[in-house]
Amino acid sequence: MSLKPYPTSMLVLSIIAVTGMSTPARSDGFGPMPISLKNVPIPEVPGLLDGPEPIVVDKKVAIQLGKALFWDSNVGSDGMACASCHFHAGADSRVKNQLAPGGVSLSETASTFEATGTDNSGGPNYTLKKDDFPFLQRSNDFDTTSPITFQTDDVVSSSGTFSGDYIGEAPYGSGDDICDRNADAVFHVGAIGTRKVPPRNAPSVINAVFNYRNFWDGRANNVFNGNNPWGDRDPDAGVWISTNRTTVKKQRLHLINSSLASVATAPPLNDSEMSCRQRTFKSLARKLLDRKPLENQKVHYNDSVLTGLTFSTPGNLLSGLETSYRMMIMEAFNRKYWSYAKRDNFGRPADPNQPAYSQIEANFPLFFGLAIQLYESTLVSDDSPFDRSARDAQGVPVDLTEAERRGLEQFRNGHCAMCHVGPTFTSATVATNALLVKTHPEAFGNEIISLATSNNVVGRSLSLAGRTLSDTGFTSTGVTPLDGDIGLGGVDTFGKPLSFSLQYLQFLAANDNGIYDGEVRNVRPCDFQQQLAADTNKTSRKMFTAVDGVMPQAQATDDCIQPNWAYQPTPAAILTELSKADAGKALAVMEGAFKIPGLRNIELTGPYMHNGGMANLEQVVTFYARGGNFDTPGKDFGFVGGSGELITSAQARADLAAFLKTLTDDRVRYEKAPFDHPEIKIPHGHVGDHMTAFGGHQLSNQLALDEFLILDAVGAEGKPQPNLPFEDYLE
Repeated sequence: MSLKPYPTSMLVLSIIAVTGMSTPARSDGFGPMPISLKNVPIPEVPGLLDGPEPIVVDKKVAIQLGKALFWDSNVGSDGMACASCHFHAGADSRVKNQLAPGGVSLSETASTFEATGTDNSGGPNYTLKKDDFPFLQRSNDFDTTSPITFQTDDVVSSSGTFSGDYIGEAPYGSGDDICDRNADAVFHVGAIGTRKVPPRNAPSVINAVFNYRNFWDGRANNVFNGNNPWGDRDPDAGVWISTNRTTVKKQRLHLINSSLASVATAPPLNDSEMSCRQRTFKSLARKLLDRKPLENQKVHYNDSVLTGLTFSTPGNLLSGLETSYRMMIMEAFNRKYWSYAKRDNFGRPADPNQPAYSQIEANFPLFFGLAIQLYESTLVSDDSPFDRSARDAQGVPVDLTEAERRGLEQFRNGHCAMCHVGPTFTSATVATNALLVKTHPEAFGNEIISLATSNNVVGRSLSLAGRTLSDTGFTSTGVTPLDGDIGLGGVDTFGKPLSFSLQYLQFLAANDNGIYDGEVRNVRPCDFQQQLAADTNKTSRKMFTAVDGVMPQAQATDDCIQPNWAYQPTPAAILTELSKADAGKALAVMEGAFKIPGLRNIELTGPYMHNGGMANLEQVVTFYARGGNFDTPGKDFGFVGGSGELITSAQARADLAAFLKTLTDDRVRYEKAPFDHPEIKIPHGHVGDHMTAFGGHQLSNQLALDEFLILDAVGAEGKPQPNLPFEDYLE
């Protein structure tokens, strides 16, 4: 059984309009009141640290391992660490060689660099300037019908690897892999190759542990399978478990709330971000296992995580840790994942002179992903001025300035709080919001308007295309046209749709073969924001009724938000609707939708949006005030476009920006624990500029010489100079 494709549409947040949609003239504001993140629990991962056979047996060592792996430049094929793109408030503030052509685009110009706002060339090794932003400009900033005066489909992302065809690893000496490298067909200046740049902006890893899925398009699955980002979608994924000294078996792994482990396994094998082409985790394991962690990077003697392992002393910072990656894995993880001695079960390297792989090498993505997840789980930013402020009876933070409190009111009245909701300021934190709505309902609405907040990973809401199914925590605001980047409308490496909404239609049609993520089966219509089906004999253009064919919802009805909505269409009714030219009752949203980012530390995490096309908060506020760049078919109804005051009043826009800056945690600003780190040398463009680059790199004469941004090792007490907003690093 297959389902007919349905019209293009998008995601909107789950909304239940209690009275009206107009902005109320009242002091307690419109809809949700943001709350502090303090004391909010991190989503639990059953089986990771608990139960009779936990995977991790020493959490402290696992976190140490994760921090070392995250910051170690040896993880990359040519000096790139995970932290190379997430070093500045969890994001990337570099300004040279940061452009990628076309992004994830379907257009003819996807592989061609365009002019910037200040230069006719742009392209590889270009240094970004303030006047290059925003990437779409109109003659009237607040009128989406006014003429476009500048536009580019290029993307600001993160300079990564030179790539090349992988040949082998060096288990000691240089941390660079052995690869056949030459100038890339797209990323080059003249005949000299430059580092490649991925097609989307790098979001912050801080507070990402609360996200149900990660990456802009959600491809980092909530379920970690021990191998890669795809969760249960990958039928061949599994981990090797020794059942005794002579027996080892490959078994499936299903760890929920582990999207950070899923996302961690992607960049080390990505040939734009960190790796040469066709490298495997087993090869990376063979390279790293017997090395000292951070062997070429100084570690502060007072590092908040690595103290006790470092060789450093006050006044004498030294490189490396007093252990090996192999020893850390053996201390941190259950021995059944690494103790099997034979090498005959796990494959061989391409080089026949090399020994077969071992169990610890075969399970390296398990160790890598979970260690980094546990480390990133410590990167919780919950001590901003907003968090520390006392609150009045209405929940308003009273310690903020008058301008900041006015900005909070703008944040609510301008509908920002409808998507950037809860203590993490995003609806993408599904489990956290579903938990907190029970104890802090004010964070999800009031008598004016409230959000249908539950564990549903799919909602039904109102968009410009009509009433549409949509993935919770994903939306489109019209940053780019649909042919610029379809986002959630994409597919995984197996050709399966990333969207949960599409799978939910398959569930309703009783096509179990079309469901790749089991949580879709738990979606309850009685928790939707727009009714899907009703047990009535009346006809309706908006929902299914008994005239079409309905049945009780397949899930339990305990604690339904709307008990009378606990119905779903029959499989026959869904298929009949989808066979129509305009399947108005069975629309699903996907194309052009992206994960809604959290707003904490947003002052420091520019450039903004999935294309990195905005340099400062003022440009972001202007974008939302006018209602986005493009009217894509499924844009959120009523929530993309601020109140009239945001258009007419510069003071109102400044107030909103002032409130957003109260979400900056000074521990992040000054890199105090837990945001301290080892030394790292990050490639930051190449010698020369976008017109002339100089070859002679140690890896190949065809490659450009690197320039570097060097971050000194920082201990738990932080550093004296603050991290600055992205715009401050622009020329």
